[in-house]
Amino acid sequence: MPRPTFSLARLADRLRQIPAQFLMSLCGSGLWLGTLFFAGSLTPSLVPRDGLIQGLLSGVAFALGYGIGVLLRRLWRLLHLPAWDASRIGRGSKIVAAIACVIIAGIFLWHASEWQNSVRLAMGMPVVDSARPILVGSVASAVVIVIILLGRLFKRIARIITDFVDRFAPRRVSAVIGIALSLMLFWGIGNGVLLRAGIRTLDSSYRQLDGQFDDGLVQPADPRKSGSDASLLRWADLGRMGRSAIATGPTAAEITAFSGRPAMEPLRVYVGLKSAEDIETRASLALAEMQRVGAFERSVLVIATPTGTGWLDPASQMPLEYLHHGDVATVAVQYSYLPSWMALMVEPTYGADTARALFRKIYGYWHSLPRESRPRLYLHGLSLGALNSDLSADLFDVIGDPYHGALWSGPPFPSRTWNQVTRERRPGSPAWLPQFRDGSVIRFTGQDNALNRAQAPWGPMRIVYLQYASDPITFFETQSAWRPPAWMSGPRGPDVSPELRWYPLITFLQLGLDLGLATTTPMGHGHVYAPEHYVDAWTAVTQPPGWSEAERERLKQVLAQRIAEETEGGK
Repeated sequence: MPRPTFSLARLADRLRQIPAQFLMSLCGSGLWLGTLFFAGSLTPSLVPRDGLIQGLLSGVAFALGYGIGVLLRRLWRLLHLPAWDASRIGRGSKIVAAIACVIIAGIFLWHASEWQNSVRLAMGMPVVDSARPILVGSVASAVVIVIILLGRLFKRIARIITDFVDRFAPRRVSAVIGIALSLMLFWGIGNGVLLRAGIRTLDSSYRQLDGQFDDGLVQPADPRKSGSDASLLRWADLGRMGRSAIATGPTAAEITAFSGRPAMEPLRVYVGLKSAEDIETRASLALAEMQRVGAFERSVLVIATPTGTGWLDPASQMPLEYLHHGDVATVAVQYSYLPSWMALMVEPTYGADTARALFRKIYGYWHSLPRESRPRLYLHGLSLGALNSDLSADLFDVIGDPYHGALWSGPPFPSRTWNQVTRERRPGSPAWLPQFRDGSVIRFTGQDNALNRAQAPWGPMRIVYLQYASDPITFFETQSAWRPPAWMSGPRGPDVSPELRWYPLITFLQLGLDLGLATTTPMGHGHVYAPEHYVDAWTAVTQPPGWSEAERERLKQVLAQRIAEETEGGK
């Protein structure tokens, strides 16, 4: 028998047949549902998306819809209902259905740029170009093909296992075992190999990054600063974010030059992860360093909880220091060098444990001081720092001698007090700007100062939430998979697209992606909080004396320009 000869023409012919064969192998109901999911994914959400990210999202959305369509067809057949899939009525019908899906997808792609521009315009961003639909469609198609091929690989492995087990067990039992073992295999590879390897790689990278020294930062010579030769804390142990927090910020001379009034050098105490082996020792070091530099002799004392990487936002620190002419002491203890999402996944309670230990140490000493001479005590945190700061103090433990207030910005959606207050807001107030009871204890604000809209004057404790309606870290919720979020009801926030709509499952995917893009927005939107909005918030919380409205407006402009220059210079 002659051996078949190799032919380039035959190979080329087979390669040309692959797209048609792949198309004919697709599930018709999956195509229709996948197209609907694809179309919905192109509509706007909270954060603008570039073409590549949009393509990834739309590809995943199509694959999800396709998978649901396949499962529905399987269920239909399992129930022995009449066949309804297009594949049962001929090749031509499936081709027509595929063409129809492409046309529908093309129509929605044509409108995708307009939808994205509705988000960008709300944030003052330039509009996207017209070439975007081609990029989105190309990336989405590649993602869909990869996911479908992975699904077929799963099916093939499950069938192999099922056929093997079928020798020893009934068919239905072997099918269940085949699917279960395949799931375990894929989960083990994805979670046990790829995810863990990725986490180890990221952990190593962020650990090295935390230890890096910025050439622009030098060890302070001022003995009142953490990391100086006189300090209890070594400069090298503060970490990259700690060194930045100590070495930057306004000096007494800069504050005086702005206000024309005598100012003090702001005190910042920062304890890095490497400063001690355990949480309690770090908290004790923080207290000892505060006592050394005279932090309890200042008028305002702030316990600041950093984000996961150990970052303290200068946009939140500087306004307070200017407003009080430098008569401020801030203390922070690092609990991680990982991004907040990763810190929550790897060490879910470590940040809260650190915040509690620090609060106990500082509050205990502060509580022992004479009331007439001790500073006013405040809590502060941004993002994960806000969540952990909220968990640091139990009101029942301090009710007899409470701290004076708190400013929590960009609180993550699982935040304890934030959830309760938002849920119990006054009827008629939007979820993105709630009004809680009479406003004597807790108030909310955003880009527009809403802190003077309460029914009652402030009480002895003042708590302010600074949040933007476009911040997905605050307004993501898992329930968005099956019901519209409360913040979609009623009037929209000032930087939320009027075109945003809720779609089952799709909105969940959109908001989930928004979590990772929350800090890509311009300052003053998303999860990037602007110093001018902190000026209003700190003014309400700490009541700095002697400031006119005109002076505060000028301070906002100066700080906005300074933060913008520093941010641009750090890129």
